[in-house]
Amino acid sequence: MRPLGAVLRRDLGSYALLACLLLLLAAVLIYPVALTLRGAFFSDAATRTGFTLINLRLVFEDPNLVAGLANALKVAAASTLLSVLLGLPLAVMSARYRYPLKGMFNALILVPMILPPFVGAVAMRLLLGREGSFNTLFGTAYDVLGEARFWGVVVVNALHLYPIIYLNAAAALANLDPALDEAATNLGAGPARRFFMITLPLIRPGLFAGSTLVFIFALTELGTPLAFDYTRMTPVQIYYGLKEVETSAQPYALTVVLLVLAVGLYAAGKWAFGGRGHAMYAKASRAAAERTLTGARAWAVTGLFGLVTLLAILPHLGVLLASVCVPGQWYRSVLPTAYTLDHFHAALTHTDAFNSIVISLKLSVAAVALDMVVGLVVGYMVVRTRVRGRGLLDALCMVPIAVPGLVMAFGYVAMSLRWPFGPGAPLEGVASVVGAAPAPLLLLVVSYSVRRLPYVVRSTTAGLEQTSGELEEAAMNLGASRFTAVRRVIVPLIAANLIASGLLVFSFSMLAVSESMLLAQQQRHFPITKAIFSFAGRLADGPYIAAAMGAWGMALLAVTLAGASVLMGQRLGQIFKV
Repeated sequence: MRPLGAVLRRDLGSYALLACLLLLLAAVLIYPVALTLRGAFFSDAATRTGFTLINLRLVFEDPNLVAGLANALKVAAASTLLSVLLGLPLAVMSARYRYPLKGMFNALILVPMILPPFVGAVAMRLLLGREGSFNTLFGTAYDVLGEARFWGVVVVNALHLYPIIYLNAAAALANLDPALDEAATNLGAGPARRFFMITLPLIRPGLFAGSTLVFIFALTELGTPLAFDYTRMTPVQIYYGLKEVETSAQPYALTVVLLVLAVGLYAAGKWAFGGRGHAMYAKASRAAAERTLTGARAWAVTGLFGLVTLLAILPHLGVLLASVCVPGQWYRSVLPTAYTLDHFHAALTHTDAFNSIVISLKLSVAAVALDMVVGLVVGYMVVRTRVRGRGLLDALCMVPIAVPGLVMAFGYVAMSLRWPFGPGAPLEGVASVVGAAPAPLLLLVVSYSVRRLPYVVRSTTAGLEQTSGELEEAAMNLGASRFTAVRRVIVPLIAANLIASGLLVFSFSMLAVSESMLLAQQQRHFPITKAIFSFAGRLADGPYIAAAMGAWGMALLAVTLAGASVLMGQRLGQIFKV
């Protein structure tokens, strides 16, 4: 039994560490959002004084901004619906049946997520433009870029996000007791009736959780509408409003409206479906309940998986084709008529491209290091201690899932104008975005870290919950300090979880969109995604260099996601759950 003094010292140390973590999260998470909220209510935006509700009212009195909100909601709703229509049937068939090539398609389910949607949108412009592959192949003249930009944004979003629906639905289906389905079959219920009366109600919490996440992502996605030049959407209007952030309250008010929408939907989902799971008695028998399909039915299921996978990788194929296309040689043809590898060389040697890669590498490594330390400590506090307030700590770490990346990035812009970085503040010039001498690198590191902290926390807590605390206690009883016990015993045991989450933080930081687009305003500070966007807007070989940079990014994400999948297996899906 440990002495009372040692226990008291340990408790005091735990509470001190908890206080430090809460202060850290308050500084990098709550403070930026609070500044954004506060900025929306200033009566004098230039001096940041006074209080008024007029700024919010003006948002809803401006027809252009109202149309932007309506379009953002429509895009989010349509993207979510299409994602469900793609992901849910696949999850149900994967859970219920064995069919040819099932293992391969299960391995490919994360492929759509290895490319930021706006990079795929650049390639889809070549595929779906008036003179692109689609119209050439079918002899039509449908101009997606001019007549159907809305559906272009929706389709690209859905093809990127439907794996989130699949992962959440598959996890929920894995927890169902197959005896319920068998009992309904014995009572004469057909497949459709069993699905809508039994399966769907039981998996509804998981399905709604995934749908909420997809809706928030689509609602706040910035890069895809920019790539399709669909500018009448709230995220794009916030992006262009950054030019007025020092003199106008409108960008703040618009950001607050978007934040309220996103957080309100997240909270509604948690209230309606969070914690309303159904107890099961035979979860482990789900695999045994899978039926082996044969003949035409088996190949029909395989064909459906193949079709959806093909549609999902169309943007990736477009990026790869554009990256090897000779400029001007993909016009009124299904495929490019001439090929070159020069764009890959330019993507690594062009000054702007190379600098952006170096910047992204440095920022991403720093974000991984910060998240690994904070995530491990938070996970340990939540799982291994009984300190009051650890629930609040865990909840705060999950807030970035509900708060859109665009809103967080705008919050850091606001923070760069205020204490401690604003004029006359102690850190003036250390981190600025719109000032005379921008220095956004610190803000980029912090924003990357905060946005991806939930991945590390969830992965760490999952590993700790599966690791016995007795091993750590044994080491401490033999004289090791708690720090030594964690470092020498716990960390090696959960190394796979830490490495997997670290890979995800690195890869998603490398290809972060909202933070990079808002916080990097000068060419010398562009991360890779902002550089891709910049190249895509240039004439001549610009779009093709952008595609080559996107291809390098795809290779990076493919390797890291594959590594994370191998390390975590089916538990990887838990990272993408709300």
